[in-house]
Amino acid sequence: MVICGGGHVSVPVIRLAKSIGFYTIVLEDRLSFAGHAKDAGADEVICEPFENAMRRMEGSQDTYFVIVTRGHSYDTVCLELALQKENAYIGMMGSKKRGEIVKEQLVEKGISREALDGVYTPIGLSIKAKTPEEIAVSILAEIIEVKNRAGKSDDYTQELLSYLTGEKDCDMKKSLATIISTRGSAPRKTGTKMLVLEDGTIIGTVGGGRAEAEIINECLRLIKQEQISNQVVTIDMTGKEAADMGMVCGRSIEVYLEKW
Repeated sequence: MVICGGGHVSVPVIRLAKSIGFYTIVLEDRLSFAGHAKDAGADEVICEPFENAMRRMEGSQDTYFVIVTRGHSYDTVCLELALQKENAYIGMMGSKKRGEIVKEQLVEKGISREALDGVYTPIGLSIKAKTPEEIAVSILAEIIEVKNRAGKSDDYTQELLSYLTGEKDCDMKKSLATIISTRGSAPRKTGTKMLVLEDGTIIGTVGGGRAEAEIINECLRLIKQEQISNQVVTIDMTGKEAADMGMVCGRSIEVYLEKW
């Protein structure tokens, strides 16, 4: 989940999202508010202008964008860039009037009405939420509804299945990585899968960052080793390395690698 804005609504959104298993990345251009997001338990906090931070984000079919900035000019920047990325959901906080202002500005910049109509704004289910905590509940409830309606799962995505079943024509060697256990704050739950092709192509994700890069390297190494078919690797992130990545010290994931 990419949360644009680290204000009073963002903090309970982070906490709720973490409690139900989301890996949270917060973008905030004010240092003090970035600190609040970190204290709330965000896995990653990027403190720089929204445009710069959003350009660094890599969307996917499992990426949820939550836009809760402090003004419509920032909303416009974040929404425009979010619409250019693959995503499972884009929601933007604000009144209907504020939402329409932002949409009209983007229409003038060439964004299609069809794309903008897919944005959830005002964000959240209509439960007459008033406090930041209640608004966070409405946002996460809407995201859960969207996710479950689409049958989203971290296990076998449709794209991953197409490679494993042969529906996708691919003669390259492959290695399937499956998280079999986690300890500490982990970006993905047990059972999450990622497929690595011998040319380095990746299908799916096990959370991104340095840990995923290490798993990819292990998969590529396994593909090249003719005598070994399967193995279990442990990615251990401790001490300063974990702190630098915004993780709880002692975080580790155990991953089962198998050839296909």
